[in-house]
Amino acid sequence: MQDFLTQTFYGNTMNQWAVALGITLAAYLVGKTLYWLTSGILRRLTAHTESKVDDVLLDTIDEPLMVLTTVLGVRVAGSTLQLSEAASEFLGNATQAAVVLAVTWILARLWDSVVKGVLTPLAAKTETNLDEQLLPIARRGGRTAIWILGLIVALNNAGYDVAALIAGLGIGGLALAMAAKDTVANVFGGFTIFTDRPFILRDRIVISGIDGTVADIGIRSTKLRKLDGREVTIPNSRFADSPVENVTREPSRKVTLKLGLTYDTNPQQMQRAMEILREISAGHAENTFEEQAVIGFNEFGDFSMNLLFIYYIQPGQDILGTQTSINLQILERFNLEGLEFAFPTQTIHTVA
Repeated sequence: MQDFLTQTFYGNTMNQWAVALGITLAAYLVGKTLYWLTSGILRRLTAHTESKVDDVLLDTIDEPLMVLTTVLGVRVAGSTLQLSEAASEFLGNATQAAVVLAVTWILARLWDSVVKGVLTPLAAKTETNLDEQLLPIARRGGRTAIWILGLIVALNNAGYDVAALIAGLGIGGLALAMAAKDTVANVFGGFTIFTDRPFILRDRIVISGIDGTVADIGIRSTKLRKLDGREVTIPNSRFADSPVENVTREPSRKVTLKLGLTYDTNPQQMQRAMEILREISAGHAENTFEEQAVIGFNEFGDFSMNLLFIYYIQPGQDILGTQTSINLQILERFNLEGLEFAFPTQTIHTVA
C-alpha cells in the first residue's frame, strides 16, 4: 500500500492526488452544509422577521455559495499539486472565471429577488400601472446586463482577448443583423409600446381580430389573455404596423337600436313610442349618458316605419346587463301601449 501511495502519476504521487481530492470533497461538503443552513434553518428563522431584506439575501446566496465554495476548494487542491506551467495557468484561469461566474450568478439572483420581493410589492400599492409595466422589463434587462458583463470579465480572466472577440463580432455584425432583423423589429416594437403607450397592463385591446386583456408586456413580445381564458403571444413588431383598438379607453359604449313599427301605427302612437324611449333612457341615467341619447323617427322602410334609438353606456358599467334591461323595458312598454313591431310582410292585390 505504501508503494502505491508513493507512485508518481503526472508529476504527483498518489498520496498528493488523494490529498487534493480530499480537499475538493471537503470543500463540496462545506458548500452543501452552507446550502443546508441557508435554505433550511436560516430561512425558517428569517421567515418570522418583518424585514424582507434577509429573505432576499438568502434566496440570492444559497446555491451560488455552494458552487463558489467548491470552486475555491478546487483551487486550493490544485495548489497542493506539482503541475506544469500550462496546467497551472489553465487551472488558475478556469477557477478565476468560475469565481466570476459564481459572483455574477449571485448578483443576477440578487437583482431578480430585489425586483420580485421588494419592488413588485411596492409597485402594487401605487395607483399607476406604469411601474408594474416597467418592472418586468427592468428585471429581464438588468439580469441580462449583469450576465453579459460577467461573461466578459470571466472570459478576460480566462485568458481570452475580449477586445479581439468583440472585433470579430463586429466583422460579422452585418450577417448577424440580417439574421436577427425580426428580433430587432420586435425590440423596437417594444420601445414603441413604452413610448407611445397605446395600452398598458390589464387593458382590453383588439389587434388583428384578437380580443383580449394585456397580461404581460415584454421586450420581444406581448401576451394577451383572450376572453375564453387562453393566452396568445404576439410579437411586438405587429403593434407597430397594425391598428390597435383599446376597448378599455373608450369614453362610452355606443349602442344603436333600430325599432320598426307596423304601418298601422298612427302619428300619435309614433309620438308616444318616442316618449317611452326617452322615459326609459332617463330611467337608466346611472348607467348611461342621458344627455347624449338620440331618439327620432328617421325612416319609412319597406316593411316598417323605423325609430332610431342611440344611447351611450358609461365606462365601467355592465354593458350586457344595461342592454338587457333597456331592451326588456322597451318590449314591455311597447306591448302595454299596443305598439306593434313590424316584420317582413308582403301584400298581394289580385284583380278578379
